[in-house]
Amino acid sequence: MKKLLELKLKILAKLILNRYKPRVVGVTGSVGKTTTKEAIFTVLDTKYRVRTNKKNYNNEIGLPLTIIGVLSPGKNIFGWINVFFKAIKLILLKDKNYPKILVLEMGVDHPGDMDYFNDIVKCQIGVVTLVGSVHVEYFGTIEKLQEEKAKLIKNLNKDGCAILNYDRKKVMAMKSSSSAKVVSYGLNKGADLRARDIVYNWNEDKDTKPQERLKGLKFKIDFLRKTQIVYLPQVLGLPSVYSALAAAAVGINFNMGLSEIAQALKKYKPPLSRMNLIAGIKNTLIIDDSYNSEPKSSIAALREMKKIQWPSGRKIAALGDMLELGRYSEDGHRQVGQIVVMAGIDKLILVGERARDIGRGAEEAGMKKDDIFHFNNSQEAGRFIQERLRSGDLILVKGSQGARMEKIVKEIMADPFRASELVVRQDKGWINN
Repeated sequence: MKKLLELKLKILAKLILNRYKPRVVGVTGSVGKTTTKEAIFTVLDTKYRVRTNKKNYNNEIGLPLTIIGVLSPGKNIFGWINVFFKAIKLILLKDKNYPKILVLEMGVDHPGDMDYFNDIVKCQIGVVTLVGSVHVEYFGTIEKLQEEKAKLIKNLNKDGCAILNYDRKKVMAMKSSSSAKVVSYGLNKGADLRARDIVYNWNEDKDTKPQERLKGLKFKIDFLRKTQIVYLPQVLGLPSVYSALAAAAVGINFNMGLSEIAQALKKYKPPLSRMNLIAGIKNTLIIDDSYNSEPKSSIAALREMKKIQWPSGRKIAALGDMLELGRYSEDGHRQVGQIVVMAGIDKLILVGERARDIGRGAEEAGMKKDDIFHFNNSQEAGRFIQERLRSGDLILVKGSQGARMEKIVKEIMADPFRASELVVRQDKGWINN
């Protein structure tokens, strides 16, 4: 039944695309797809009629639903009848308000996924964030995963544009497979769009509570001998800087100026639980990165912890299992543990069996065993942290979806009644799971 549903949605989505011919921006990568997709949408939405994926609609069912413009009705058969009715109506009766641009996140979890997406939609712009070890379990090697993601770039026409992360060799290697124009973005010299002078914004009022001191980022973008200052008031971490750079590259391809793009990015809000700042109990500050995790993103988050000058309290990291790493699992977890020490983490809280290797890596790098605590599930860990927090502590919470680290965030946030607004996976289907 699922395959039949996918086939029907695929056919309807292709017919709708053929009817309206929107320009399509495809976004893929092991990490950073959603933040990049949201940043691109934020920029383009200030000037154009744009639509992007809701929630995690980046698979064989979610992508067509985004093209149709509806939410999944779940197991409601009458809801699916309404989905098909709306799709057919779009095909038969032209809707003058249909988006001019679609920004489509494409999740590649298994071999053949990108072939499936390419069969539905022909992108004019392809964006690749990075190729990491998440989902390698289903591909065997990172190289095979890289080949699958590169199919987005290979499928672009000559008049299209490939937007690639200059700082990632596996991404830039895709340049040779593209007949389209290539625009690179990154932090290193040589990138077409380069971010530099990245600094944190702070509230200078000495009487400000610890949880209100950090006020986001600002940095400079260099492009074609022009420089533009960009403020991201609600953002923390380099991943969002990369997302903003990719969004700027897409905006330029849609004839937007750098100052126009910078103004739009002030409105950018990262998706829930991606390096979001949340006020914690006892005058603490939470960096909520609990949406998902893999070694590269965990290391990036820990490096941000190292950069933050935080004299008011301890630095605590609550890290859960990183799943779907296949044979890279033990090494990946141990490597994260070593970075924990480099980041100056005072207390390490671990959740899940695989996360024990994070602890082993931390011990090998010199962390005291008495500063490492392990729990079987996030509920136990959350209660433990809640009892031991001190005023002024800074807490990073991160782990794979299966580790359910968002439960820790809800346990220690100052206003848990706002969890549905601020934290990922708070609907009934997840809470009861």
